[in-house]
Amino acid sequence: MMLWEKRGLIYNVEKLDDVFYSHCHKPTPFLIDDDTIRVYFGVRDSKNRTRTTFIDLDCKDIDNLKIKNNPNSIALDLGKIGSFDDSGANVCSIVYDNKMFYMYYIGWNPSTTVHTRNSIGLAVSNEGTHFSRLYDGPILDRNKDEPYYTGAVDVLKEGDIWKMWYTSGTEWKIINNKPEIFYHIKYAYSNNGIDWIRENISCIPPRNEFEATARPCVLNDMWGGYYMLYSKRSIINFRIDKNAQYRAGYAVSCDGIHWVRKDEEAGITVSEQGWDSEAIAYPYCIKVKNKWIMFYNGNGFGKSGLGYAITDNIG
Repeated sequence: MMLWEKRGLIYNVEKLDDVFYSHCHKPTPFLIDDDTIRVYFGVRDSKNRTRTTFIDLDCKDIDNLKIKNNPNSIALDLGKIGSFDDSGANVCSIVYDNKMFYMYYIGWNPSTTVHTRNSIGLAVSNEGTHFSRLYDGPILDRNKDEPYYTGAVDVLKEGDIWKMWYTSGTEWKIINNKPEIFYHIKYAYSNNGIDWIRENISCIPPRNEFEATARPCVLNDMWGGYYMLYSKRSIINFRIDKNAQYRAGYAVSCDGIHWVRKDEEAGITVSEQGWDSEAIAYPYCIKVKNKWIMFYNGNGFGKSGLGYAITDNIG
């Protein structure tokens, strides 16, 4: 069983200006150099639209990460009007390959009959601070076999194969007279990181008809095993009942496709009070100096900021 030691809130956006207005949504860390972790995240503006920004953290002392810079620039802005991401472009996975940063991100539009339509886009950068879209359209969207919703992904490149674990909505359920998306985590693969083969492979199916599983973080231990952290919650009353809100899930796999859920071994839960007293949302971790660091959101889907926890081992 893992045991995470919480190190507290690192950063929050609270009405700095009309663009940096609220939220630190889906923290996505990347080790820039031996002493610097860059944490990308989505920031909302005063019109509730999300762009991707980042903070750099000094990690010489992992128990006491220090902010090197407050976010003051946009790494990925909104898409063109009418495109899939004209109302939101929120990072969810970073891959570094062939001297290029690849950012997989959630593109968002409001919908009419339901509250959201999500798709996945891809942007690139040679320095990791400003990203350009490869395409104005998504690389992963609803299709004939998965017609409802495509959400947060995690991507690993292993040899010549790109592997993706993605959030797929299988139904909009009417809960308390409102549509709520019922989604879980699936697997896809690619030869180029752009064109994905989806065979409707479910990795983390819900344990009941009202549980959602989402936002995977997949780790390969280099000896043939995989570990996954993810978010899980109820789709009933999750906005008003803290017991229905996000918690950390955990699973293990020999091949990255067939998984065994071990949620009881996730090793972290909500605090008695404070910024993460209602939820543990979107956990994502990296290994730094022989320790694992988990970045995550707490209350309000990132509205209360982002924080971190550490452990000596996973698995």
